[in-house]
Amino acid sequence: MQTFDTPELTRAANGHRDDIRVFFAPGRVNLIGEHTDYTGGYVFPAALTLGTWAAVRPRQDGIYRLASVQFGGVVECGVHDIAYRREDGWANYPKGVLDELVRRLGAGVFSGADILYDGNIPNGAGLSSSASIELVTAVAVTTIASVHISMMELVKLAQRAESEFVGVNCGIMDQFAVGMGKKGRAMLLKCDTLEYEYVPFDAADLQLIITNTNKRRGLADSQYNTRRRECEEGLMQVQQVLPHVKSLGRLRYREWERIRDKIPPGAVRDRVEHVTGENARVLAAVESLKQNDFETFGHLMKESHASLRDLFDVTGKELDALYEAACRVDGCMGTRMTGAGFGGCTVSLVREDSVDRFKEQVADVYTERTGLTPTFYTCDIGGGAREIT
Repeated sequence: MQTFDTPELTRAANGHRDDIRVFFAPGRVNLIGEHTDYTGGYVFPAALTLGTWAAVRPRQDGIYRLASVQFGGVVECGVHDIAYRREDGWANYPKGVLDELVRRLGAGVFSGADILYDGNIPNGAGLSSSASIELVTAVAVTTIASVHISMMELVKLAQRAESEFVGVNCGIMDQFAVGMGKKGRAMLLKCDTLEYEYVPFDAADLQLIITNTNKRRGLADSQYNTRRRECEEGLMQVQQVLPHVKSLGRLRYREWERIRDKIPPGAVRDRVEHVTGENARVLAAVESLKQNDFETFGHLMKESHASLRDLFDVTGKELDALYEAACRVDGCMGTRMTGAGFGGCTVSLVREDSVDRFKEQVADVYTERTGLTPTFYTCDIGGGAREIT
C-alpha cells in the first residue's frame, strides 16, 4: 500500500500487526437541496458506498503520523503542536479534527497514532471527500482513545474543524450525511435545527449514477464563500421587510413571493430566489419518494439544476453539458449537479435497462462539447462512519 521512512511503520500500515484497526467513512451525494445548508434550510443527502478507509496503529508518544495511499509523504504533528500548514494539503483536514478533539478533551487523553488513509472518492469531485476524511479520523481517534462522543457531536466537531481550522466556511450537511448515513435511506435534514428524518430510497428498477466532469475544483478557492456572503446580504435585505425571519431557511416561498419586488433586482435577489425555491423542492421531493413517485422526483431534480444554473450561477459549462446530455437520454428520470458546483459531479436517476446507453450517449456529447472525458460511478446508498470489524 504505502512505503514509509521506517520498515516497522511500513509493515504496520500494510496490516502485518495485530494492533491495526480499520475504520471507514463514506462519501455523500446530495440528491436535492443545494446551497441551502448554510442558510439553515432543507437538504436531502445520502451516504455512499464510496468512501475513505483509515488503518490505525496506536502510539504512546502523543505523535500523530498521517499518510495517504493517494498522496506522497508523511505529515506529523504532536498533540501540543497542531497547526495549519498550507503545504500539508489534505492532512490539514484530519489535523483540524485532532485540534478540535484536543481543545475539547485535553491533550492527555490522546496518545498518538500512525494513520494510513485510502479511498475511492474522486478527489475534488464534490462528493465530500473532506468530510469523509474528517469523520473517519474522528471515529478512529476517539475509538482508540476509548472516548465516547456521540456521532452527532462528532459531526458538529468535524464541521468546526473544516470551517475554523481549514478555512472553508461550510454548512453542516456534508459531515451530517457522512456520519449519520444509513444503508438504503436518504436523509431529510433541517440544517439550522438538525432535525432529520430517514426516508427509504426504494428504486428497485432505477440506478443512481454519479458522473464526474473531471474538471477539478478547489472548494476553498472557489466562489463558495462569495455565494455564502451574498445569501447573508439577502437575509439582511429580507429582514428589512420581514424582521421575524431569522434565516433564509425559514423564509417560506409564499412569503418570498409577496416581498420579492421589494428586493432590488440583481445577484442577491437571485440567490434568495434559488434558496427559497430549492427548499420547497426538497420538501416536494421527499413527499414524492414517500409515494414512490420517481417521475415527480426526477422532474424536481431537473428544476433544481436549472435554478442552480440560472439563479445561483454555480454550474458552468461542464456541469451544464452533462445535464443537457443526460436530459436527452430516454430512461433518465432526473439529473442535476450535486455539491458546491464549479465543476465536480452530476447525480442522475436512470432506469437500469438504460444505464449503458446513458453512459455512452452522455460521454459522447460531453467530450464533443468540452474536450474532457467523464467518469461514471454506479452507486448504492450505504451506511455512515464506523469501525470495520
